[in-house]
Amino acid sequence: MTPPHVPAEVRTPRLLLRSPRPEDAPAFHAAIHASLPELQRWMVWAQQPLDLPGTVENLREAAQHFGTRENLRYLVWNADGTELVGSSGYHALDWRVPKGEIGYWIATAHAGRGYATEVARTLTDFGLDTLGFRRIEIRCDARNERSARIPHALGYRLDATLVNDAVAADDPTVLRDTLIFSVTR
Repeated sequence: MTPPHVPAEVRTPRLLLRSPRPEDAPAFHAAIHASLPELQRWMVWAQQPLDLPGTVENLREAAQHFGTRENLRYLVWNADGTELVGSSGYHALDWRVPKGEIGYWIATAHAGRGYATEVARTLTDFGLDTLGFRRIEIRCDARNERSARIPHALGYRLDATLVNDAVAADDPTVLRDTLIFSVTR
């Protein structure tokens, strides 16, 4: 299947999801660094956070991958696009099926307001209805109860628990289990 056109912006009732731009780096960098205590518990990439020039390059690459439909990262902003709330998008894309995996994180200052659920719901509906995905996954560390509640709330089913699947993001001496949730059409 040829990847479809994917809009650079998607709106939810309270949020703007926009493809990354290098000029977003200061806001993105600040949100990550302000949220490191929470992010480092679950995200491998947060163990060695990028400096500002590295963040600019990361967003430049993300924009390029968005353009080629290899990875569809969206930065999550408040409705008027003035404050970065987090990041989400479709990863592990396979356009032959077609399928993708939704990942998400919300900046600490915005946590607990239902934004991750709102974003995941929007990307689930958009992926199935507009992009034509036949399968969407959400994966998380089995210890991450907050993250695991989201696919449950959205009607995903738990397909598998991969035991000793990876090392814990915050302690490479500890093995972790991975939960794999999916919705299919």
